[in-house]
Amino acid sequence: MSREEAKKTLKDLGAKITHQIKKGKNPEIEFPLRNLSNIIYDKKSKTLKLGNKTGSRSFFNVSHSKKFLQTVEVASVITDKLLDSGKHSSLRDVFYMVKKTIPGTKVNLVDEQTESDKAIEDLEVITGLSREQLHVNANKNGSVAGKVVIEDKGDIIDWSKLGSGGWAIPSNVEEIKFKKVDAAYILYMEKAAVWERLNEDKFWLKQNAIIIASQGQTTRGIRRLLQRLYEEHNLPIYVLCDGDIYGAYIYSVIKYGSIALAHASERLTIPGVRYLGITTDDIEKYDLKKHFIKLDEKDYARIKQVANYDWFKDNKEWQRQFKMMKDNKAKVEIQALSARGISFISEEYLPKKIKNKEFID
Repeated sequence: MSREEAKKTLKDLGAKITHQIKKGKNPEIEFPLRNLSNIIYDKKSKTLKLGNKTGSRSFFNVSHSKKFLQTVEVASVITDKLLDSGKHSSLRDVFYMVKKTIPGTKVNLVDEQTESDKAIEDLEVITGLSREQLHVNANKNGSVAGKVVIEDKGDIIDWSKLGSGGWAIPSNVEEIKFKKVDAAYILYMEKAAVWERLNEDKFWLKQNAIIIASQGQTTRGIRRLLQRLYEEHNLPIYVLCDGDIYGAYIYSVIKYGSIALAHASERLTIPGVRYLGITTDDIEKYDLKKHFIKLDEKDYARIKQVANYDWFKDNKEWQRQFKMMKDNKAKVEIQALSARGISFISEEYLPKKIKNKEFID
């Protein structure tokens, strides 16, 4: 959708609210519900999607009024200050743009950034527009290296010639054009420190791979970049995370989508992605028990929760992994492999696992 079409969509929303006011009606916004009761796991597409349940937010409902105002004000700021000018802004900038006192009161329209962030997510659901189409960007939080050449806003960038830092992945990757992609697969990892080891060892060059990392949970920009490379260039994607339930969840979000962003599943999920490690089997194979980190109550609760997700509960291999996590009463970080040698992960662990196709689907 073009910038003008996005602007028209928001103005149509404003016109609908104005029409309700002129008719003497209680201004109301309808939207698909984003709570767990309206999240559906589509077994055919293997993605999380929003169901058909809808809700509404009206101005004269005391419990709705502030959120109603926040949604309208954020929509106004995006229309007038971003889409009109063609400029982009950060989530933090939008927060400060809407942070003001409601006229005639001592109440701030927003007190925390989470409020404006949620209003933006609500607008995505209400309008069908992505955050990127609304010209709102998140912070950069990822690095990539590989034999890839892209064009980004007229600049030609070679991912193989960016030194130790790699290319910083922006939150909006929609306008990137792939000029050259030479790779056998993509390796995504949750930890920047592991990426730095692989980059220094030139793993991407020796193994003809693209290496991508975030710092913890995967950002929308990284997920969209992964999806574009997967769909446009038919590249397999392997996920490397810590050997714990949070690593399994990061893989789950990339593969199936997240509950919070079920409305954006089509442009974020990658059903064909596979989990490479660290697995509980690696603990025995590579003698990692001496590097155990004891599970706490939150870990056990999270294992129970994730194991019961619809997309995991009938998967025998993942259920075996979850059981072994509990039996071990411990988790292991990726960096534990460095105890076997600083470059063990890049020279032995990853090449062997990929060659032998030791994946979990």
